[in-house]
Amino acid sequence: MYINLKKVKCQNKVNVSFIILILGVLTLSACTSTEKVTLKKTDVNCAFLATDCALLKVGSKDQIGLRYVNPSVKWNQYSKILIDPVTFWAGDKTKISGTDQQMLVNYFYQELKEQLGEKFELVNQPGPGVMKLDVAMTDVETATPVLRSISMIVPQAHMVSNLKYLATGTMPFVGSAQAEGKLTDSVSGTVMALGVDKRIGGGSFTTGFQWQWGDAENAIDDWIELLVTKLYGWTSGKEVAQ
Repeated sequence: MYINLKKVKCQNKVNVSFIILILGVLTLSACTSTEKVTLKKTDVNCAFLATDCALLKVGSKDQIGLRYVNPSVKWNQYSKILIDPVTFWAGDKTKISGTDQQMLVNYFYQELKEQLGEKFELVNQPGPGVMKLDVAMTDVETATPVLRSISMIVPQAHMVSNLKYLATGTMPFVGSAQAEGKLTDSVSGTVMALGVDKRIGGGSFTTGFQWQWGDAENAIDDWIELLVTKLYGWTSGKEVAQ
């Protein structure tokens, strides 16, 4: 029996290359719970940040979408923080019910208090050495739990999901959240830092069975982790604010 060794060798190379491609696509964003979305200034709700919108600049890859850090702030003078209740600024046309809005801002506020309280003294009144933090959620979308689970867990569907991510930068059936924050000196009102960021659900298998607001909560968790890390780094002198 004649065997075309050249053809077999070629087919093996193709098969290996295809397997490597498949593995690469399947593992794409598999370790992330959220993905950062590129923002423009036109995406900002300036009703919340008002004239401070003009200070925002595009952040780098490892920073939030749009940001501003006051270069004249002496961060090591601050060890306390006053956290105002988180608000929801999505406009009258939002499809998010008042109950869900309240649930999300409550979750955001409680997590801010818990996480920042581990590094800073939480206070209820302005004073020397006190930072004041104001945060607003300005956009949020639910995930589609059942279809999300299928797209994350079933191999063929997950393959399609990751191909969609390669093409569009977003996964199917995922939720999203956008928030804006303003940090000021509690006495003078001087703007210390501003931030605007939007995140969508990532392609992690671990998020396949989460509930409809799971992606929004994951985004909140990611924002707070970054906020605590940066603020503590700046105020402790371990990191230069920039």
